[in-house]
Amino acid sequence: MEAAMGLMRRMPPKHSETALSALLSLLPDHSSDLLSQVDQPLQVLLDEESGKEFILCEYNRDADSYRSPWSNKYHPPLEDALYPPAELRKLEIEANEVFAIYRDQYYEGGISSVYMWEDDNEGFVACFLIKKDGSKTAQGRRGHLEEGAWDAIHVIEVAPEEEGIARYCLTSTVMLSLTTDHESSGTFSLSGSIRRQMNMDLSVSEGHLCNMGKMIEEMEGKLRNSLDQVSEILVFGGVISSES
Repeated sequence: MEAAMGLMRRMPPKHSETALSALLSLLPDHSSDLLSQVDQPLQVLLDEESGKEFILCEYNRDADSYRSPWSNKYHPPLEDALYPPAELRKLEIEANEVFAIYRDQYYEGGISSVYMWEDDNEGFVACFLIKKDGSKTAQGRRGHLEEGAWDAIHVIEVAPEEEGIARYCLTSTVMLSLTTDHESSGTFSLSGSIRRQMNMDLSVSEGHLCNMGKMIEEMEGKLRNSLDQVSEILVFGGVISSES
């Protein structure tokens, strides 16, 4: 299992689905661990009732169905499915509305989804997802790349409040892949992923959503800076012609 995880950490994101499928065939006894621990490029499905697309991941899956954050229904329909309690669902709806505005301002388009569920410690967990297709055939507003994708996964564990203070544990993963073929920039392909963590004890006076939003905004800024530095090194080093 340790060797399998090491392999997946070194696998370019656009090849991770194929690699994971092979590992599941080789290690069927570890399938649940692999599926829960390996981040894959995000997939999208249309919620016909709301007319909006939503992101598929392990956090909104029950059996072979996925819950839409817009209609709160599973696709395909599933009996005895798991749903967040009423208060958490209310916060989930608000988070999706706010995060869609954040996505549009920072990413100029793309698709976002937020899912929340109770944990075993009387707290809750929230997952914020963004998928941006930056290729020239995508719906983004720029789309200068031949192929390009940015998948961001932010999982925040929120501990029960104590004396007006709650502990937030954020784990963020970004998977990036891009390919250009243009006279001005030349031809190159780059893909990779980065994961970072952040823990903070914050007052809940302004609400959980405000605190989680600030943490995600700060983390995404750090992740973008890290990826920008890697790209600059590859460009100046003349090694950006192959995947890394």
